[in-house]
Amino acid sequence: MTGKPSIGWIGAGRMGFQLAKRLLDAGYDVEVYNRTRAKAEPLTQLGATVVDSPVELAGRDVVFSMVSASRDLEQVMLGEGGLLTDEGRVPKVIADASTVSSEASATVRAAAESRGVGFLATPVSGNPKVISVGKLTVAASGPREVFEAVEPMLQTWGRGVTYVGEGEVARTVKIAHNVFLGVVTQSLAEITVLAEKAGVSREAFLSFLNDSVMGSVFTQYKTPALVNLDFTPTFTNVLLKKDFDLGLAAARDLGVVMPLASITRDIVAQEVGNGNIERDFASLILTAAHGSGLDIVAENVSVSDGLEAR
Repeated sequence: MTGKPSIGWIGAGRMGFQLAKRLLDAGYDVEVYNRTRAKAEPLTQLGATVVDSPVELAGRDVVFSMVSASRDLEQVMLGEGGLLTDEGRVPKVIADASTVSSEASATVRAAAESRGVGFLATPVSGNPKVISVGKLTVAASGPREVFEAVEPMLQTWGRGVTYVGEGEVARTVKIAHNVFLGVVTQSLAEITVLAEKAGVSREAFLSFLNDSVMGSVFTQYKTPALVNLDFTPTFTNVLLKKDFDLGLAAARDLGVVMPLASITRDIVAQEVGNGNIERDFASLILTAAHGSGLDIVAENVSVSDGLEAR
């Protein structure tokens, strides 16, 4: 591909919207499809064109997708009006940034490659705010030459793009990442409750933790939510449970023992069963506190999330 390729985008949810915006900001010509058209319409103010079905994007050079689940990926690619259902036109490359199973990814890859379309798995680590400040990271897998053609576009999304190998291995990388995310968040909730019940404010404890060797970009990022109990969703327990299930299924297939992940998955599943489906998964701290006989309240102090726009 020479010059700036034309881009199609499927899925304008919280994440997809921001990623498409990054491509528009970088000067790419982008056409967008979203199941609920109204969610994609604001992108027209940045120069995007909105279409009514995925197959209308078949004439684009590169089509990115970011949908919620494996069945959604198969639907937008292979179902009625799907991207790969046009008998005459197909894009040169499909790059899917969704968090889906390796099996669903392989199904779409086979269909794409049978039509001469390069296919990349390009799952990401981050959330809408992380994208907006240019700190998203990407894992990519598929044919190396396809990756090299698409890499400049992926670089617009954030600070790091890592080629991890052939086939579907990027799916495993992302699922492993999200399982770790869930385990760390549950542990962070528990130790924060421990400190508070001993008489330490959450702000003071997390300030200490973030400055220690155990602090991280993630613990810093979640500090405002844990201190001020602001659970505006960046990632819900419903999505976290899905990723735990994908990770544990992969572990069973590969013969990997994951006791901590199994226990945390059940905690998250219970949250979902109890109706905690709209709030951010940092709300796990409420259950940890309740189970410890602690009634926590927002501390209403100004704390940094560590994210600065570049």
